[in-house]
Amino acid sequence: MIFFKKKPQDPLSEVKKEAEEILKISSVFANGERIPEKYTCDGEDVSPPLKIEGIPGEAVELALIMYDPDAPIGTFYHWLLYSIPPNTTELPENIPKDKITEYGVQGVNDFGNLGYGGPCPPHGHGRHRYYFLVVALREKTGLKPGASISDLMKAIRGKVIGYGVLMGTYSR
Repeated sequence: MIFFKKKPQDPLSEVKKEAEEILKISSVFANGERIPEKYTCDGEDVSPPLKIEGIPGEAVELALIMYDPDAPIGTFYHWLLYSIPPNTTELPENIPKDKITEYGVQGVNDFGNLGYGGPCPPHGHGRHRYYFLVVALREKTGLKPGASISDLMKAIRGKVIGYGVLMGTYSR
C-alpha cells in the first residue's frame, strides 16, 4: 500500500496569512488570459517567460509554485522552482528541466518530473486556472533538488515577506 503525504490545496491562501501581495508577475499572457498553447502539453511544453517586479531589498531567496486548483484529483502542482537568487527579475522561456539551473533549484511536479510541466487538463473538463505564485523569503529554504510541494511549503512557512501571483487559463 502506498501512502501519500497530504498536499496543500491552496498555497496562495497559506502565503496570504504571512505577507501582502507586493510583487508584480507578468508574462506573455495577461492575468486571467489564456496561456498560449506553446507552454502547454499540446504545444512545446516549455516554461513561459516571467517578469518579477517589486522584490524587497531584504529578500534572500525567491520561490515559485505553479499549480492548478481545478484539477479533478485536487490541486495539481506543475512547477516548483526555489533557491531563486533575490536579484532575479526575469525567468526566461524554457528553463531547463535540470535539478539545478542558473535560475534556481527544481522540485518534483505532480507529473513525477523535475521542472516545468505545462497545463494539460483533461479533454472536455472545461477551463482550468493556473497560478504562478512567486514568494520573496527572508531566509533560505535550504532544500535540495527534487523537493515535493509539502517540503517546499514547510520550508517557506514563517519566511515569506511578500508575494505576487499571475493567473492564466487553459482548456482542451
